[in-house]
Amino acid sequence: MSTNLNGYDVVVIGSGFGGALLTHALLNEGRRVLVLERGRWPYRDSEDWNQKKILLDQRYKGRAPILVRQYGARNYSEMYGNEVVGGKSVFYGGASLRLRENDFSKWPFSYEDFITSYERAEILLGVHGSAGSDPYEPKGVSSYPFEPIGLTAPAQRIEKAGKKLGLQPFSIPLAINFNDSNKPRCQRCNTCDGFPCQIEAKNDVATTFLKGTKSGALEVKTNTIVERIKTKGERVSAVEYIDKNDGSRGLVEGDTIVLAAGAIQSPALLKRSGFEHPLIGRFLMRHCNAVCSFVFPFVTNPEQVFHKQLCFSDYYEDMRDELGSAVGVIQDIYTPAPEIIRHHAPFGVSWLAGCLASRMQNLLCIAEDDGQISNKVSLSNRKDSLGMPLVKIEHEYSDSDIKRRNHLVKMARRILRTAGGLLSYTYPIDSFSHAVGTLRSSTSPENGPLDPTCRVWSVDNLFVVDGSFMPSSGGVNPSLTIAANALRVAKHILTYT
Repeated sequence: MSTNLNGYDVVVIGSGFGGALLTHALLNEGRRVLVLERGRWPYRDSEDWNQKKILLDQRYKGRAPILVRQYGARNYSEMYGNEVVGGKSVFYGGASLRLRENDFSKWPFSYEDFITSYERAEILLGVHGSAGSDPYEPKGVSSYPFEPIGLTAPAQRIEKAGKKLGLQPFSIPLAINFNDSNKPRCQRCNTCDGFPCQIEAKNDVATTFLKGTKSGALEVKTNTIVERIKTKGERVSAVEYIDKNDGSRGLVEGDTIVLAAGAIQSPALLKRSGFEHPLIGRFLMRHCNAVCSFVFPFVTNPEQVFHKQLCFSDYYEDMRDELGSAVGVIQDIYTPAPEIIRHHAPFGVSWLAGCLASRMQNLLCIAEDDGQISNKVSLSNRKDSLGMPLVKIEHEYSDSDIKRRNHLVKMARRILRTAGGLLSYTYPIDSFSHAVGTLRSSTSPENGPLDPTCRVWSVDNLFVVDGSFMPSSGGVNPSLTIAANALRVAKHILTYT
């Protein structure tokens, strides 16, 4: 070992929603925290708003591929995740919705256990929203820290169509700064969802909680891969890591270790470390999403303004009695640049699709997916350049997943057609950006690797605060729930330590 790092109360592995919110809570109580992060700090330059650089070249591309087998394929394909301080929060579009009370029916705790943490997370993330406008809004949403901004022209078009159909569109609660004069304000550009914010107006967790903290009790060690967690008896004794810059290895000790590397990398790390719980990596969920795109007889967004503003939850509970889960929501979403559309369009129509990009308008359908034991994260026999096994994903959607998604797609098509759309195309989303569920929290070790406080069963000082704790995916972006859970778990850690 070339470097030993000691003297920390808590070592946090990963800096996304869970890791950053937990770190913030612990620092406020005087704990000394070390964050180990695979990626670098966001660049925050003009190329972060360049669609080719971010969406095609994948500027923050991870070091090693993840092997993925899905859609009935016989062979594995390679996928690269992004590695950056702030994790997925750097790229998300700011959507910050709570799960509904019914979504907690399969969980080892209730919605009431989350209300205080949800409220705190909304305040810390500076969420802009309108309480009472969501027809399936859960109880306890009395207000948001900030009011939403007025709808831009593309969003107004969708709102008008939805209301004409008797629906109840509402402003998506967004963790983007439009109104706080003490911070950079959103310019309402069209490079938000999927992009780092160059001016730091999006309240991603790197900007909000980790950058420029005045606490001398925090260290963020970037470009650091955690190779394994070492245990002694019923405690974690140390964390072994590799510095990506020079390949040197190091060891760090802490009173408490917290996994926050995401629902793909966290179970992979436990497997590399020799943890043998049979459900580690199982029940991978990612939502069953699709984008509905319509071509209009006019340019839909001539000023290229931000318009991820509207959400429809009218169908959220339509199939719960039949399928046992929520259907999901429909959200406004931007149209990528012509070169991006040409790249992803089917062969033979890519040129035409690119030419029609300015006349397109889209809706994103987010459908809940079932937790299936066969959907899993595991380790490959293939090794990367550092000698570590590659991470492997196997995933298939159930018939119920497809049924929920098709229900939302049908409704989204009605909205866009009513708004004036003529020609349509629907395509599934292959991303694992909403990955959850691979280290389920449960009331007994037989049903999941984590207890209700998100502590690993039989290990006194090892906790998990990323999306892998979730027993079900719900029908909305999981980011706010992950943030709220991290604040909830922080209270347990503070009591424990």
